[in-house]
Amino acid sequence: MKIQIDQKEFKLMIDHAQIRKQLHLIGIQLNMTYANHVPVFVGVLNGSFMFMADLMKEIDIAAEVTFVKVASYQGEESKAIKEVIGLNIDLKGREVIVVEDIVDTGKTMDYLLREIKKQEPASLAVCTLLKKPGKILYNFLETVYIGFEISDEFVVGYGLDYNGLGRNLKDIYKAC
Repeated sequence: MKIQIDQKEFKLMIDHAQIRKQLHLIGIQLNMTYANHVPVFVGVLNGSFMFMADLMKEIDIAAEVTFVKVASYQGEESKAIKEVIGLNIDLKGREVIVVEDIVDTGKTMDYLLREIKKQEPASLAVCTLLKKPGKILYNFLETVYIGFEISDEFVVGYGLDYNGLGRNLKDIYKAC
């Protein structure tokens, strides 16, 4: 199945049934790992909103949810990360799970993990729907929960966008 978004063509890569199945498995892992804790799930906006919403439906333990939003901007030397919406919760001594739609180069995640570690959480994990192992420039040990590893392809849908469009699609598509 092919779709068109803003003059660009995409074809189906991961259908919603596969996503739901993987979310269920991640949910089981999280419920078991944090059974005796009250973790804080930190969603990274905008991309993680659909993944985070569906993931939280799989979580049966007590948990808190908060969101952050970061943006890259062109600095004089390179792209820098800027917090647009920061953490509004104290994470000291807490079990923290950062929920991201996709880990591409890892630059944003590296920034977020460094900022969260300043608050001295009891533990820190990353839960990402998609990971591009071939593009990772910043390695971190915290990536524990991965929905799908994909090749270096441009993807859209299920929270991921192309020029602000396509986040609402229930499936994930790759550029043709």
